[in-house]
Amino acid sequence: MLTSKQRAYLRSMANGLDTIFHVGKSGVTPELTETFSQALETRELVKANVLDNNLLGPREVAQTIADRTHAEVVQVIGNKFVLYRKAKKPVIELPRAK
Repeated sequence: MLTSKQRAYLRSMANGLDTIFHVGKSGVTPELTETFSQALETRELVKANVLDNNLLGPREVAQTIADRTHAEVVQVIGNKFVLYRKAKKPVIELPRAK
């Protein structure tokens, strides 16, 4: 579970990130979930976009992918969302929780 300070830190890092995934009309498939999992292991912080032709909203897509990949939703703004999962070899050092 992320603290508000850690979430704010990750949001600031996500500002400069490019969107690397687009979730379209096929929705959240097992293949997409596996690709997200691999990207989270490599990058730890991933930004994605939900296209308008998707049947689910961005918050539902983000939560579904987070549940399936054991990640945490950092933020959802408009059609974009950011996920975080600590890797086996961490790249991002989060502020300490009190």
